[in-house]
Amino acid sequence: MKLYYSPGACSLSPHIALCEAGLPFELERVDFKTKQTKSGADFNQINPKSSVPALRLDNGEILTEGPAIVQYIADLRPESGLAPAAGSMARYRLQEWLNFISTELHKSFSPLFSPTASADWKEAATKNLHKRFDFVVAHLATHPYLLGDTFTVADGYLFTVFNWTRFVGMDTSAWPALQQYVERIAARPKVHEAMKAEGLLKEAK
Repeated sequence: MKLYYSPGACSLSPHIALCEAGLPFELERVDFKTKQTKSGADFNQINPKSSVPALRLDNGEILTEGPAIVQYIADLRPESGLAPAAGSMARYRLQEWLNFISTELHKSFSPLFSPTASADWKEAATKNLHKRFDFVVAHLATHPYLLGDTFTVADGYLFTVFNWTRFVGMDTSAWPALQQYVERIAARPKVHEAMKAEGLLKEAK
């Protein structure tokens, strides 16, 4: 398999999933300015949506959309515990969280990254994110991870998205529990491996 990614983007979520699952894969970086991959391929030909993540499967098919990709990865290694069994109530809870992160958190960051978004739009997006963070913190008060005691692909996705607060300069001191949750996930060896591969960590001197 090959994962097309951009450092720190939402493609970090399936990158973490691949590492946690212990699956063999290749990485290929995408330059969004040129729409080319590191090898010089036209990314628009690989994924007409022109967005990461995109996962090239061993049979040559391209799978897109982060929530779909991470569940595919988890199902390749069910023993990893990255996703509950298909058809179980716990699996629907996983999908519930993946959809929430995708629609309520991920998309709310879009105007904060946009140089053309108005100040009012950015303020509205920020207020929405603050409310959603409150909801997540309330849940984490009784759950070490989103689905309980086990790390799943939903945690990898939330970790990825919450880290964007650093890129947009958002103060997160009002949510210490969420900060601690993110720090706990960052300490996972496979999460560290994925972040290091994307150049998101500074090497200690």
